[in-house]
Amino acid sequence: MRCTRQSPVACRQSPVWKEALERLLRVDASWSDATLRCGGLADCREWFAQQPLLPRLSRLARLLDPQMSRRQFWSVLVPVEREVARRKVTDVEILDADLPDGPAAGVAMPLTVVVDSLRSAFNVGGVFRTAECLGAAEVILCGYTALPDQTQVAKAALGADKLVPWHYAEDIRGVIKELRQAGTLCLALETVAGAPEIAECAWRFPCALVLGNERFGIDREVVALCDGAVRIRMYGRKNSLNVVTAFALAAREAREHFDLRAISLPIAATSTTETRHN
Repeated sequence: MRCTRQSPVACRQSPVWKEALERLLRVDASWSDATLRCGGLADCREWFAQQPLLPRLSRLARLLDPQMSRRQFWSVLVPVEREVARRKVTDVEILDADLPDGPAAGVAMPLTVVVDSLRSAFNVGGVFRTAECLGAAEVILCGYTALPDQTQVAKAALGADKLVPWHYAEDIRGVIKELRQAGTLCLALETVAGAPEIAECAWRFPCALVLGNERFGIDREVVALCDGAVRIRMYGRKNSLNVVTAFALAAREAREHFDLRAISLPIAATSTTETRHN
């Protein structure tokens, strides 16, 4: 395959960056096994140090330590992933981060937004803005997702991170397990074959909508842990949307169902004495 948009030097370097990412991802996948983790970190450190033609990559070797925490490890993984993806943030400059005055325009919707390992801090801020606009109840940030205490997230969130409750949990698998045990319907927003479209989904509340990494999506194992998946029908040649755009479409559909249910419940209550909990 020809490398048409990069210089010859960049073309030669790309496979090295890709191998670096693959090595790091193998370590991340085996993190729960201390022996594999420590051995993998040591191997990565040695391999990274042997890349003198890529100074940025070789400098990362000194950060790789068998005793490092997972978040410290992700501080190495993320820049390598970014280099492989060659993805640049193109969001417009945000000028005003003041909080609006007055109460919310509507009631909160029992929707939890679970965000797993978003690479872009601006996308995280966009998730908060969208969640606040549509009245989501909370946001749970997982993996190496940037947190609102980072400048770029706060800047992109336009103050929404102060209006929507949030917390951090390292392992999304544990989060989904707890939500399901509490009776929350967990849906992965992913292009899964056979999954219903957002307009056809049988939305039930409380509900959790799971969002995945911009480039790699939601891990198959994580999708399997959910109650199901929902997808957005595509009409063009591309089979993907920006994660914030996709979330906005799905959350708006969920809001429509929630509002319709809220209107119909008082009518249903007059015809039966049975109390239902969904």
